[in-house]
Amino acid sequence: MSRPSLLADWPYEWLIGWRYTRAGRGGAAAGRPAGGFLSFISAVSVLGIALGVAALIIVLSVMNGFQKEVRDRMLSVVAHVELHAPNGEALPDWRATAAAAARHPQVRGTAPFVATQALLGRGDALRGAQVRGIDPTEEAKVTPLAERERALFATLQPGAWQIILGAELARAVGVRVGDKVTVMAPSGQVTPAGVLPRMRQFTVAGTFHAGHPDNDASFALVHIDDAARLYRTGGLSAVHLRLADAQQARRVAEELQASFAAAGAAVQVRDWTRSNRNWFDAVQVEKRLMFIILALIVAVAAFNLVSTLVMTVTDKRADIAILRTLGASPRSIMGIFVVQGAAAGIIGTMSGLALGLLVAFHIDTIVPAIERLLGIAFLPGSVYLISRMPSQPLAADIVPVVAIALVLAFVATLYPSWRASRTKPVEALRHE
Repeated sequence: MSRPSLLADWPYEWLIGWRYTRAGRGGAAAGRPAGGFLSFISAVSVLGIALGVAALIIVLSVMNGFQKEVRDRMLSVVAHVELHAPNGEALPDWRATAAAAARHPQVRGTAPFVATQALLGRGDALRGAQVRGIDPTEEAKVTPLAERERALFATLQPGAWQIILGAELARAVGVRVGDKVTVMAPSGQVTPAGVLPRMRQFTVAGTFHAGHPDNDASFALVHIDDAARLYRTGGLSAVHLRLADAQQARRVAEELQASFAAAGAAVQVRDWTRSNRNWFDAVQVEKRLMFIILALIVAVAAFNLVSTLVMTVTDKRADIAILRTLGASPRSIMGIFVVQGAAAGIIGTMSGLALGLLVAFHIDTIVPAIERLLGIAFLPGSVYLISRMPSQPLAADIVPVVAIALVLAFVATLYPSWRASRTKPVEALRHE
């Protein structure tokens, strides 16, 4: 005795809809498309949805990867959150301010610093730079560059008047390790002869390469005591923080600002997304536009699914009429073709999801293989900031892509299914 099939327990609408999904009607009747052609069109619709979903996942993952690479390089020198006194004044008690900020669960490290704009010059070369005074020991708790270059940062000693320059800044000024460079502070000193610029010669102790052009071309680091003496700040002007998650910087900054205001402390809080607002907003806008543009691929595939189902309804008019004469309701007929369209949408979406994730997680292997095969470089290191194709698939992007594809596929089934449910058995069988 044969075992009953598991499919036998399914509603007959599901069984017939699934059978229509797998194959069309055999042969070609008068004036009807062949079953093989219908199967081909159905496969094309499924493939279109799969490619659209895969393209969305791959592109969004690559954009996330680029964003993460640039963000990590940017934040190798720049802290996640900075605490300043109003009007650029020195913090009355930076240790108390740092301790208050450290109580936030997201804060992982604090360090004091003094920062201001200055001019660096040697001979005829003169460049603007952000000269930052740091404590080499504490700085490693906040910025990855200081943690990575501990030996280099340890050369900064109080009173030694040494400076570490970004690689591009050192090249622009024309100095190497051991050369002297003049730092001119923005505020001058008043003398009987008038206001004279405050300047000091520093010895170049080394250079760093943060990987971000703006940082490499604009940052100079000195010991915090030397910076305070040069700028005459009267103390430490700011504290910067390292967070457990850099993406939460804006929220943490708002919470810290509220807590300082409630405590009556005159502290201004600024996070890295506001300091680099133009770049941050541009990336978000570009990502949204790419999502909308590539979602049109899925929409086109959904239109293909509509045409496939309309052709299937036309081809299956006799089957529909027989089912109606056997007692099937219009709702059941509509359910058959909804199942067919939904099955095609689910198969296409899941196939696209698998393909997209496969490529996204192995893009660091796939792209170099294609480059070797074609003998080209997609991202030349001499032109682009990043020489490899990064990828970071995120559930926050993948879930909406899958949901939109499934919704579009389901919506695409409604009109053809409704049209099938309106088929009149007498008129359909008259032409058989």
